[in-house]
Amino acid sequence: MKQKGIAWLYLYLFAGVSDMIMIVEGHQDYRFFTKPLIMLALAVYFLTTTAVIKNSLLRKCVGAALLFSLAGDVLLLFPSLFLYGLGAFLIALIGYTIAFKLTQNHQINLRNINFLKTFFYNLPIYIFAALLYFLVNDHLGQMKVPVVLYILAMVLMVSIARERFKRTNMLSFIQVFVGASLFMVSDSILALDLFFSPIASADILIMGTYILAQLLIVMGIRSHLVHSPTAKQ
Repeated sequence: MKQKGIAWLYLYLFAGVSDMIMIVEGHQDYRFFTKPLIMLALAVYFLTTTAVIKNSLLRKCVGAALLFSLAGDVLLLFPSLFLYGLGAFLIALIGYTIAFKLTQNHQINLRNINFLKTFFYNLPIYIFAALLYFLVNDHLGQMKVPVVLYILAMVLMVSIARERFKRTNMLSFIQVFVGASLFMVSDSILALDLFFSPIASADILIMGTYILAQLLIVMGIRSHLVHSPTAKQ
């Protein structure tokens, strides 16, 4: 799996850099070409390098997350379709959350879970999300319910990514956890820019963290597969 599909990965990076250049130069019309190409390239890269788990739930979940991320990227190009874009990314978060749970080398046993310890491990994530909600709450209006649901989905995704510590190889854990965290940072910048106060260079910060986040998540899942050749989740 190491070299197969590498051209798609280069295309992903090229599209990402091109999209940020279009943002800096103010060529918003060209983003209708550069932005969709980002996730399209990453989706094809993932699907062409994971034939070993063809028809598996893991591949379907990640593939769905990537495709709904692509849909969300396109929808967010149209301000009037923001809510639909949010919905697409919500499904993407759910897909990733399931994938993170599947790429853990353990059997789920509720009797062995220390909920208090888990709570304290995840506390920084909860505090970050609570602070975000506190800042945007007064400006959400009719968007309050979908935004709250989205924040909860983000918290769950990052928490499950953290849960993978010592349940996969260290490279996979770091890539997925950092990627999931950057995904949350990217969405938080977007929320603050829209519902709290305009942020200088917000679009660059959002896309920069988002592009790196998606790449790290995909590479982290592949790292789990590379080091766990018998994994057929």
